[in-house]
Amino acid sequence: MTVRTRIAPSPTGDPHVGTAYVALFNQCFARQHGGQFILRIEDTDQVRSTAESEQQILDSLRWLGLEWDEGPDVGGPHGPYRQSERSAIYYEHSEQLISKGHAFRCFCSSERLDILRAEQTANKQTPGYDGHCLSLSEQEITERVAAGESHVVRMKVPETGICQVQDMLRGEIDIPWEQVDMQVLMKADGLPTYHLANVVDDHLMGITHVLRGEEWINSAPKHMLLYQYFGWDMPQLCHMPLLRNPDKSKLSKRKNPTSITFYERMGYLPQGVINYLGRMGWSMPDEREKFSLDEMVAHFDIQRVSLGGPIFDVEKLAWLNGQWIRELSVDQFAAAVQTWALNAEYLKPMIPLVQSRVETFSELVPLAGFFMTGQVNPDVSLFEHKKLSPDQVRQALQLLLWKLEATRQWDKDSITASIQQIAELLELKLRDLMPLLFAAITGQASSVSVLDAMAHLGPDLTRFRLRQALELLGGSSKKEVKAWEKLLV
Repeated sequence: MTVRTRIAPSPTGDPHVGTAYVALFNQCFARQHGGQFILRIEDTDQVRSTAESEQQILDSLRWLGLEWDEGPDVGGPHGPYRQSERSAIYYEHSEQLISKGHAFRCFCSSERLDILRAEQTANKQTPGYDGHCLSLSEQEITERVAAGESHVVRMKVPETGICQVQDMLRGEIDIPWEQVDMQVLMKADGLPTYHLANVVDDHLMGITHVLRGEEWINSAPKHMLLYQYFGWDMPQLCHMPLLRNPDKSKLSKRKNPTSITFYERMGYLPQGVINYLGRMGWSMPDEREKFSLDEMVAHFDIQRVSLGGPIFDVEKLAWLNGQWIRELSVDQFAAAVQTWALNAEYLKPMIPLVQSRVETFSELVPLAGFFMTGQVNPDVSLFEHKKLSPDQVRQALQLLLWKLEATRQWDKDSITASIQQIAELLELKLRDLMPLLFAAITGQASSVSVLDAMAHLGPDLTRFRLRQALELLGGSSKKEVKAWEKLLV
């Protein structure tokens, strides 16, 4: 048997370090067994999926040194490797499940389901589908489908008993069937949910081992059931421990930078980042902290993974990255710095912003130095505002951050539109928010066009600096967050 593993990211946001972490362990496991590593794109969320996000994922994983044998950009014998291009395959398998009596069409409206969930929650029951459409006759189903009535396809699930999930790290995991919902397999738009697409793709692509985050443990019974319904052998499952913040909470962008491109833009070496991710719950046999990707593959053993939640500590990452930097030769160091920021691709868009403002090149550093740094460390006094109280300043920064976190197309026009929406929400003019942005993004009261600067710095550094500014001013309380979030609904 040829070992085949996969990573299946969703292109709905910034490339996450958690994706890279799982991809790394999948690649190491496959290479250590002389097998193959596959990348496919789970883009069935047509509202949030973007081509830009997909390209960022591919670029970020490659920057880290990861390589896949098959994927949307390299091809392979099991394509297509984007789920949005495999709709006919999922439809065929969905119909198979219906014809075999393992799935059924559900015509329940979202309003009915909302009421059902509210009632179950009020009664302290586990929210889940109540089987309402299971009693529909074949004739009624045929008539409603023929009339074009919107519906989904759900899987049937046993009501009693225990599902026993075998895990490579955890052994046997027992999950009562009563805790497993009648999962939607095909959405009303004709696209599959993760669960159907995941199982069908893993089977058709010959995946032998599924290494994924432990948040998917509760989905394992649904997947096992689908393999049983189709009559297929199931891959071996391995649920990796989740990355955590230093306070042991689940890694999140509100407490830690989570985008791979953030670390690239901050000037980390890819060797340092991939080395640190390799230490997340795993260790070399000799316990040494610094090792290359090739060394990790050579010594890899999945049983050395610790189930304690690995802590993603930026300070520890910076220390380890420093070890890699100090081992570079002079030529390697110069080349790495040039690749990071002193290259034409990064510098040329800055020139129109600064050229008309300087008379000597020595003026570039004080004017545009913020393009070359991570934190700008603005003075608190820069956030004093003529129209806004300190609390209103914090509110404005928080709303701007949330809005820009949701801005997927990152260019000057989109950024301006997002900021304008917040200004209107707060009954302000766009110019009223500019001083706050100059302070947070450039660390100065004035500089080059801050909107152009934000577009050039990119979403990661822009959002990071807004978070830093908000923290500088005291952050947001839970009560404030709850109240302010309602303003964006």
